[in-house]
Amino acid sequence: MTYVVTEKCIMCKYADCVEVCPVDCFYEGENMLVINPSECIDCGVCVPECPIDAIEAESEDNLKCGLKLIMNFPASGLISHKISQQWQKQKNIGI
Repeated sequence: MTYVVTEKCIMCKYADCVEVCPVDCFYEGENMLVINPSECIDCGVCVPECPIDAIEAESEDNLKCGLKLIMNFPASGLISHKISQQWQKQKNIGI
């Protein structure tokens, strides 16, 4: 099970989650971050670091929410491998 970034992240520019990610699986779009599920190692260290509680374990409910995001916010979109490949990778700058 991977982790996903929910719609709470739209227009949020905190990057605390990126800082702690050991595999640099976060990507930045125009107005939110996403996690590439094929790079995420399911460690969960990003979850408590998110100050707005926008990161959750992948579930059927938040995948449905992602489909709504694609329709309403095409620049944001579903947290997926395809979308994250289009966005700039965010790197951990060291801890």
